[in-house]
Amino acid sequence: MAKNQLLSENDMKRALTRMTYEMIERNQGTDNLAIVGIKTRGASLAEWIHERLKQLESADVPLGFLDVRGYRDDQGDPETVKDSKEASTLPFDVSGKHVFLVDDVLMTGRTIRAAMDALVDYGRPSKISLMTLIDRGHRELPIRADIVGKNIPSSHKERVQVLVEAVDGENSVYIEEKK
Repeated sequence: MAKNQLLSENDMKRALTRMTYEMIERNQGTDNLAIVGIKTRGASLAEWIHERLKQLESADVPLGFLDVRGYRDDQGDPETVKDSKEASTLPFDVSGKHVFLVDDVLMTGRTIRAAMDALVDYGRPSKISLMTLIDRGHRELPIRADIVGKNIPSSHKERVQVLVEAVDGENSVYIEEKK
């Protein structure tokens, strides 16, 4: 099966830079802001946004990472919640903060629901906003992204794959038919 490139590394960088500016605008600066990436690739994107925020605003906002596998209603069970908490890194109190959740691909909304459940185990944010590099549609839950890098209409027969340097050795986005 052939895969088609949707975003090159430069396309990704431009989209993430635009998303970072949108985050700053929505929060009206960097005060009381926190960034939380959803493992695995959302965490890499959150790190990139965090670094870009330092460059643009000279701000070092809190950065954390969530493993949400144990919180998923379609995959997790109570035993894996403990494992998810151990695999998460949130070295700050989220209470009262405007938390921007960062993920690579938004489709059904189940990962984001799980992320919100996991996040409130660490405190009560004043607000949660969602940033996603790719929005595919196909929601099963009433969840939408506040900031989107690119909308990619796709079928259930296709797979959108975000590749990040830290995990995959390259930065790009592909779409291919599922095998």
